[in-house]
Amino acid sequence: MTHMTHILTTILTIGPQATPTAAPTAVATATSTTSSGSSTLTALTNSLGVVIGFVVAFTVIFWLSLIIWTFRDIRSRTQDFLSQILATVLVAVFFIGGLFIYMILRPRQTLAEIYERQLEEESLLAEMTERQTCTNCHARVESDFQVCPSCGQKLKRPCPKCERLLELRWTFCPYCATNLAGAPMPSMPGMPGMPAMQQMQGGPGVPMGGPRY
Repeated sequence: MTHMTHILTTILTIGPQATPTAAPTAVATATSTTSSGSSTLTALTNSLGVVIGFVVAFTVIFWLSLIIWTFRDIRSRTQDFLSQILATVLVAVFFIGGLFIYMILRPRQTLAEIYERQLEEESLLAEMTERQTCTNCHARVESDFQVCPSCGQKLKRPCPKCERLLELRWTFCPYCATNLAGAPMPSMPGMPGMPAMQQMQGGPGVPMGGPRY
């Protein structure tokens, strides 16, 4: 009985001493695990913050670029100040949606393209004005033609004094100041609707030059 009491006393003495030794080890393990998880979460949070910062910076720069591009594009297409402001505000407020709306409603041609087209039209009109045509058949004629070679329409007449070619509507010769109001207008032979041409200068009986057929 005394022996059993000694054994129980020994167990009770050793037990409380062994229990405090195991507790610090478990607490240290739990603290280490919590610290490692907190470090990982902090690293992920920092990385996500950097990514979000880059995305926000890119979005802002892209938004400003669209506004500047829209303002430059509308300035090259119209001089209306109100239209320029409205197009810029549309893109600034609605971002990409505003850009799509602007692309649909903007003028098709720029001011430079309109100016080039006007120059081409003016050049073509000047060329058509300078190019002389027959008033009857609109065939191309030269400035020294008296009749149209295609239809025989009378184009010009020679001055009876200086023999320079004159317009049919002229009343005075601008080269020798001859009054053409009373001068007969010569006619060409063989033209439909025109009388036979009188004999040329040199008097009656003088044959016209050129071979006879």
